[in-house]
Amino acid sequence: MPRDCGASLLNNQSHPMSGSNNNSTQLRYDRGRRRSQVMAALLSEVFAGHLRPGQHLVTQQLAERFAVSHTPIREALIALAGMGVLDWLPNRGAVVRSVGRREVEEICQVRRLLECAATRRACGGIGLVELERLRQTFLELQQVDVHRLTPRQARRFIDRARAADNALHDLIAASCGNSFLAQELERLKLLFRVFRDVAWQQEDARHDYRRLATEAGEHLAIVEALLRNDPRQAAQAMSAHIRSGARYWGRTLPANAC
Repeated sequence: MPRDCGASLLNNQSHPMSGSNNNSTQLRYDRGRRRSQVMAALLSEVFAGHLRPGQHLVTQQLAERFAVSHTPIREALIALAGMGVLDWLPNRGAVVRSVGRREVEEICQVRRLLECAATRRACGGIGLVELERLRQTFLELQQVDVHRLTPRQARRFIDRARAADNALHDLIAASCGNSFLAQELERLKLLFRVFRDVAWQQEDARHDYRRLATEAGEHLAIVEALLRNDPRQAAQAMSAHIRSGARYWGRTLPANAC
């Protein structure tokens, strides 16, 4: 992601709603959205290597860059520190931490525990229509001849794969029947998805789209186990998917700290 792209993420804001309660709700929503957008932009820059370990992130400078107040910037930095990407230093801003292959493996170990638990619990609780729709999408993605795709076609398929990936993982989290587990997955999903998107950007730059069919097959195995109402197989398929993703993401980062 380009160094100055974060500000562009913040341009499209909703108009204030009428009424004091609505205004208050809208302000909280806008601030939360700005915080998420700042987090996504900074995560992308860390994983792409534009922000280096040890680099200081100063609240005032970030507020000017993203054209927002200090509040969503501070909230974004604190949240990223909670994910282990930054060290938050009160009155001194934040410092970028090392994120290399070892850190990716550790993050994915935690993700695997959470996602597999959610998948087991969600089995039998997800509507068949939704699962069948996802199954069809993953079947189609799995059958794409990635060697014959033009870059424009590949990006359309990547967008479709990204949307289906989001839908499946969100559906599992929402159906797991454990609000604390669902909240923890919600807290961390931006981290996982920025990893994924930066990896896709690098693969797209190399015109290497082999991961598209591989990942679709991994998702398909999860969905088919859920359709069979088999929690053990569904969790095993999720575990295999996350292990595969960890290896894939790790290849986009240097062996030592990036």
